[in-house]
Amino acid sequence: MTSPIGKLNLEGKVAVVTGGGGVICSTMAKALAMHGVKTAILDLNFEAADAVATDIKTSTGVESIGLAANVLSKESLEEAHKLIHQRLGKVDFLINGAGGNAATATSKVEKMELTDNLDDTFFGLQIEGFDKTFDLNFKGTLLPTLVFAKDMVEKQAGGIVNISSMNSYRPLTRIPAYSASKAAINNFTQWLAVHFAKTGVRVNAIAPGFLLTNQNRFLLIDEKTGESTPRGRKIINGTPMERYGTPDELSGTLVYLLSDWSKFITGIVIPIDGGFSAYSGV
Repeated sequence: MTSPIGKLNLEGKVAVVTGGGGVICSTMAKALAMHGVKTAILDLNFEAADAVATDIKTSTGVESIGLAANVLSKESLEEAHKLIHQRLGKVDFLINGAGGNAATATSKVEKMELTDNLDDTFFGLQIEGFDKTFDLNFKGTLLPTLVFAKDMVEKQAGGIVNISSMNSYRPLTRIPAYSASKAAINNFTQWLAVHFAKTGVRVNAIAPGFLLTNQNRFLLIDEKTGESTPRGRKIINGTPMERYGTPDELSGTLVYLLSDWSKFITGIVIPIDGGFSAYSGV
């Protein structure tokens, strides 16, 4: 009788993880290593990337290397690509984890009042902040894909997982650039999935809900008191599970999307959000 489910088929594969020096992406890389995936940890900060790779090798016994790379420089990524070929082999998987928001693309008020100082509203947003946010989130996904997906097409097999966000479905107040750039990730994920559909390369995304990170902590936690800000309380009240997520709670979906368990799945974005996207507030 044919088995109702096959093997994950991950062991011995090679994955590139951009933004891998951070808490979220390093957790995902370690989860892949626990299934036998060799990982190349890419980060602007070489020390951070190398520390993650060393921890992965020590704790799992699976090969991992840390490399300094700039996701906004194709030349930098191509140099990393050469080193990955030399040390790990050709790339099977790409996790586009690098991303973030800029404070200068964040308004100080949620809803504009006629009495507000215009600098605190939409009109005070800085185009430099928009450029930085769009470049990091969208071009920082596009360029690594241009470089590393060639290996997958040559192999006629592979998987790409992009990192989207709840903001891509419903834009949050105060962070228009981040919301719009993540919506672009969803569109790009679907476009690329169709484009690659006959090559054996699958493209999907995960959309995390709210995790406390260094990038959003200033919005969610009052630095003076350590208590939730009004915005933080809104998030908890709007999340049916009534808590923030943790980085390890993204890993199961990531492993699933890269494995043969999802080999007929491409072009989807999976929310991992504690029910946030399902809740109307009532």
